[in-house]
Amino acid sequence: MTTVRLNSADPVSLDTDALVVAFRPGAGGPSPAVSAEALDAAFGGKLATSLTSVGFTGKAGELAKLPTFGAVTAPVLVAVGVGESVDAEGLRRAAGAAVRSLAGTARAALVLPAGSAEEAEAVALGALLGAYSFARYRTGDDQKAPVAELTVVSGADGSVTDGVAERASVLAESVTLVRDLVNTPPSDLWPAKFAEIAEQTGGKAGLTVEVLDDQRLKEAGYGGIIGVGQGSVNPPRLVRLSYTHPDAAKTLAFVGKGITFDSGGLSLKPSASMDWMKSDMGGAGAVFGALVGIARLGLPVNVVGYLCLAENLPSGTAQRPSDVIHSYSGKTVEVLDTDAEGRLVLMDGIARAAEDGPDLIVDVATLTGAQIVALGWRTAGVMANDDAVRDLVVEAARAAGEGAWGMPLPEELRKGLDSPVADIANLQPERWGSMLAAGIFLKEFVPDGVRWAHIDMAGPAFNKGEPHGYTPKGGTGAITRTLIGLAERHASI
Repeated sequence: MTTVRLNSADPVSLDTDALVVAFRPGAGGPSPAVSAEALDAAFGGKLATSLTSVGFTGKAGELAKLPTFGAVTAPVLVAVGVGESVDAEGLRRAAGAAVRSLAGTARAALVLPAGSAEEAEAVALGALLGAYSFARYRTGDDQKAPVAELTVVSGADGSVTDGVAERASVLAESVTLVRDLVNTPPSDLWPAKFAEIAEQTGGKAGLTVEVLDDQRLKEAGYGGIIGVGQGSVNPPRLVRLSYTHPDAAKTLAFVGKGITFDSGGLSLKPSASMDWMKSDMGGAGAVFGALVGIARLGLPVNVVGYLCLAENLPSGTAQRPSDVIHSYSGKTVEVLDTDAEGRLVLMDGIARAAEDGPDLIVDVATLTGAQIVALGWRTAGVMANDDAVRDLVVEAARAAGEGAWGMPLPEELRKGLDSPVADIANLQPERWGSMLAAGIFLKEFVPDGVRWAHIDMAGPAFNKGEPHGYTPKGGTGAITRTLIGLAERHASI
């Protein structure tokens, strides 16, 4: 486990294996983004010249490594570009990229803008997230271990305390928990196993955990969760996580889609679309990680989380297109496509969450491929039954450094969900606006007067491309920090 601490010592004499220094572009070559006269003097005033000679300019995202030849205590200097100006997310990305490049190095110190608590936390969090590695299934000895010890060189004016590093560590551990779950193959993470992890880890964090097995789900009328999971030998589960605080004035409910593997069911996906469907539980993962983080931070707000867990597989017992299921809310749903299964488990979770009387329900899901078509791989779509709620969630995501964009729920799309045999169909016949139609479907199961938002993060939950910033290849832990941020905002109301 990577650890982080703050230190206001002179970076020239820090006992570390690598020194990471932020640079900006300058007329005379790259210049340190923080005051570093002693550092420049240690290199004889030739640091900018040396970096320029290897093509480094200080643009955001650039990296360059130089041997120090004893000029400073650290044997290696890593220059990371932050551009002309940098905000908290820019610091997170710069720190993350630099630390990722140092895999195999035991200790690293980071000299980035960290004069305020916000800046220091951003650097610490980005560095911790950049140090992430998922090597559980690696058997070779050629894997480079992530940096074990990180030191953030912070301002010495007293505004940056150890609490900054502690909060960054809690956030990073929450995201790491989600990344590990998303990266775990479905052979080792079926619904009951996920529920077991939630009981163990959630219990240690101080959460109250209740698990409904398939028999109790049937008895209670959770037709959506049962229907999706009935084709698998691994039966579904509904996990309820609860965190309470004696000073809380608000209650939030988070509902996560937890399809531990999605083959599409009888409406089978193409094979090329299936190999990363272990990530289809990313919404439940984000809810779980957020609840653990909220509990560890001790936020004065009440939060309940629902993990709607099922494995969507084809078999002789699987639900069929044209089946009609009875949801927990009492509404009936015609299943036109068994690959539109996420909304079926969420409709039950949302209806159950409403019974807790929350001030806000937020569901999180890797719900539609249409989200990726509309917004790409890094930006989640946010829909809500109230514009102010939608804007609140988008702002919380942006403050956390997570891409999100507010989307509408056009009334005219509701007609496309009409069914001749049930109250509603789970899919509209046309593909146009299908991300929005999925949101409209979910809205049908939100009781009147309940504030609700839906986050579709099909793309952001799993990085199929190359690592970037503090984001690794594979599971990203997306939206976990957004949910924690929402809890913090409600804790201060």
